[in-house]
Amino acid sequence: MNKDAKIYVAGHRGMAGSAIVRNLEEKGYTNIIKRTSNELNLIRQEDVEKFFEDEKPEYVFLAAAKVGGIHANNTYPAEFIYNNLMIESNVIHSAYKSNVKKLLFLGSSCIYPKMASQPIKEEYLLTGALEPTNEAYAIAKISGIELCKFYRKQYGCDFISAMPTNLYGINDNFDLETSHVLPALIRKFHEAKVNNDKNVVMWGTGKPRREFLYVDDLADACVHLMNNYSGEMHVNVGTGEDIEIGELARIIQKVVGFNGEIVNDLSKPDGTPRKLLDVSFLESTGWKYKMELESGIERVYQWYLQYKIS
Repeated sequence: MNKDAKIYVAGHRGMAGSAIVRNLEEKGYTNIIKRTSNELNLIRQEDVEKFFEDEKPEYVFLAAAKVGGIHANNTYPAEFIYNNLMIESNVIHSAYKSNVKKLLFLGSSCIYPKMASQPIKEEYLLTGALEPTNEAYAIAKISGIELCKFYRKQYGCDFISAMPTNLYGINDNFDLETSHVLPALIRKFHEAKVNNDKNVVMWGTGKPRREFLYVDDLADACVHLMNNYSGEMHVNVGTGEDIEIGELARIIQKVVGFNGEIVNDLSKPDGTPRKLLDVSFLESTGWKYKMELESGIERVYQWYLQYKIS
């Protein structure tokens, strides 16, 4: 991408999209197109087509999505599949119609089978049953990958897909009803500290293992792939390292400075037992993550104190 290329970042206010914008600006890209959901409703096909006709972006980062944790995915599955299918279909089809040079679709590691062998290779996609608690979201994201693949196959579009592991970072969602585990734990430990609570309740056993990637590392990987990769296969983006949720909780407890106990709510679901990505292909292209987990959590907590606490 030339530094003055017209680049549209869909979902620029979200955690991933805002990190992509930051990364592009740091690298000297000067012509970044942004639209809020009030300015452009990506679920409406007519609106999206008109936007692409008027703006004619050369490159597209498709980071817009309806996202959430186990509770949100399990409670609102129809919203998760409908909204994400519509966003992907409208943006990808409009990108094809307006001759976008290249598009990167951002998916999620939940696309893989629940009981996939570990670490998870790209080719494990569609080889087994999905995790039921986020099946709707996963099916929508798989559809986005397939859209990119088939538009490449039929029309020769240079549309690629990146599948990040669990993300965290500034601009994360800290709503306990809809957030993912890491920001939810930051908020729980902080509020327990402020309220002098004796314990913090954590969902499930704490035994599942998860991989966590700092969102600014994801953004750097996306820009790297946009400039260096063109292929049908989606690309895993992660650290290649995982941690038990219980251990994650202890790290967050330490960072926040909460001195009470952690209590497990065994009535709540654990989700997938393990979800570690094989990132050997991405590393073979010359990219590797930089932010270590505890340092990243410290940055997020400082941001949370500054921007989320009134």
